[in-house]
Amino acid sequence: MIRLHAIIVAGLVAAFASSAFAAGGAVPAYVSAAISDASRGADAKADARRHPGELAAFAQIKPGDTVVDLIPGSGYFTRIFSKIVGPKGHVYAVWPTEYAGEAAGDVAATRAMAAKPEYSNVSVILQPAAAFSIPTKADVVWTSQNYHDYPDKFMGPTDPAVLNKAVYKALKPGGLFVVIDHVAEAGSGLRDTDTLHRIDPQTVKTQVQAAGFTFDGQSDVLHNAADDHTLKVFDKKIRGYTDQFAFRFRKQH
Repeated sequence: MIRLHAIIVAGLVAAFASSAFAAGGAVPAYVSAAISDASRGADAKADARRHPGELAAFAQIKPGDTVVDLIPGSGYFTRIFSKIVGPKGHVYAVWPTEYAGEAAGDVAATRAMAAKPEYSNVSVILQPAAAFSIPTKADVVWTSQNYHDYPDKFMGPTDPAVLNKAVYKALKPGGLFVVIDHVAEAGSGLRDTDTLHRIDPQTVKTQVQAAGFTFDGQSDVLHNAADDHTLKVFDKKIRGYTDQFAFRFRKQH
């Protein structure tokens, strides 16, 4: 059994790496510099599978930007965004209070990070899931692996339409909403959000566009053809290597 599990994992890794390589694009020097920053510490060990360079480039985050990391988790992307936007930019790490109740350790870690001089351009905000807002207009609102949580009971539930309209309002004209999440079976809609922690990509696209956004592109850098979309994302057979979509939506006016 151990050998079989090792073979399965190796196959998943190989398929994931192959598809990710094919989807990669040019990464600006300021993004590469942020990823190379020594203050990221152990985060760098996850870079090979998480592809932060390609994804930050896809999100078009640049020096001086105002960026929202919505439900920042461990702060992996928050730290990168902080270094990309630099001293003239700002990062808002936003935690819905409902989610924060399930991730108190991560919230405390986010606050501790923001208190460090090297991350002085990071602010932490706690607010109800259905009341997303920031003190100023953003260039980019980013959420990774958490859009699927909003319609679940522990988050209120919160209608994704409420979130999408609030994000639209929070963005500057031309601003971007980037959604990354675990792929569910085509046509499944919201069926698997609370069980497998996956969501149908077409459902996300339809919901976000209904708020007024224009679909602006997608990245396949996290695509994994070996994931058949039937396992819970925490299953050891697939954890860390799920098939994920990355969508970019633009506010035109």
